[in-house]
Amino acid sequence: MAHVEIWHRPTCSNSRGALELIREAGIEPVIVDYIQHPPSKAQLRKAITSAGLSVREAMRNKEPEYAEQGLGDSTLSDDALLDAMLATPKLINRPFVFTAKGVRLCRPPERVLEIL
Repeated sequence: MAHVEIWHRPTCSNSRGALELIREAGIEPVIVDYIQHPPSKAQLRKAITSAGLSVREAMRNKEPEYAEQGLGDSTLSDDALLDAMLATPKLINRPFVFTAKGVRLCRPPERVLEIL
């Protein structure tokens, strides 16, 4: 069976949908609760880069903490944004899914099918 990992948040419908599609493909993934166990800065940077995203594209900008922390400031560096995501993990968009075929931010959940 192929190794698949998902950075999952059970309260997120996209995350639940991606997990369901993975399981429907006959794969039981490694499920990482990234809120309780956030990635390292290097892991987060690599996931974002591997998914072909900018750091901003990997942020949840509708969370109250985004505005409270002034993260909409376009002069903030990627390092500053990564630090904010690690300090407040719910700012990390989800779900990130990792397989041997690549990494995707699975929004919509069907994006996971590209890498299964």
